[in-house]
Amino acid sequence: MAGEIQDSVWPQPKFYFTIKFKTLDSPVSFQEVSGLDTEAAPLEYRKGGSKTFSTIKLPGISNSGIVNLKKGVFSNEGKFNDWFNSFKMNSVKRENVIIELVDESGNPTMTWNLSNAWPTKITGTDLNSDTGEIAIETMELAHEGLAIINGG
Repeated sequence: MAGEIQDSVWPQPKFYFTIKFKTLDSPVSFQEVSGLDTEAAPLEYRKGGSKTFSTIKLPGISNSGIVNLKKGVFSNEGKFNDWFNSFKMNSVKRENVIIELVDESGNPTMTWNLSNAWPTKITGTDLNSDTGEIAIETMELAHEGLAIINGG
């Protein structure tokens, strides 16, 4: 209501995040992350006798989506580009990826852990001499599990 003192608790802004790869020494900068979702399709279970029965719903196998990462193109990214390009040679190394939403002090407030992630698709930047935009590339990651942790 108007005139009341506001709570000091506010939702976390989504623009301050870090992405770490277990085998790399430092975080990799990304512009955008999407696809941090998981779901479990409900299964119906029939209980009771043949004449009177009811159904209950149970969680089925959980399924995680493809995670999309967008980043600016840099000329010198070394080890990250090696992993990024390895999927072409059918010898991709699976990587544990840690995505952290951080507060203004740099402390994690929410963490998403992707287990055994690997790139399934890489989309290079479009090129256009009429604009002054930066070059952006997109990488899609498949993974074997998503764990969500509040805090660090």
